[in-house]
Amino acid sequence: MTTPVPYDARPRLSRGVRLRHDLARSSWVLLAPETIFEINHATQAILERCDGERTLADIVEGLAALYAADRLRIETDVQAVLQGLLEKRLIEL
Repeated sequence: MTTPVPYDARPRLSRGVRLRHDLARSSWVLLAPETIFEINHATQAILERCDGERTLADIVEGLAALYAADRLRIETDVQAVLQGLLEKRLIEL
């Protein structure tokens, strides 16, 4: 079992990783050295807030307010997305 991302963590894209809108694909992608990951809208919304300044708690609160959604549901989804991105070394804390 993986350890949850701490609430005070300030996630950011790893060095060399970029979030971009790919016109050819009409979708958002993460560009990493020699790799491209097509991402969905929810992941895009999370990654736009991973600026190294906002904490996980800030990101969750902002998304819950933006989408008028249950905070616990948003937190669960954000944790899952960030864990997957950490495992792929696309973000750092």
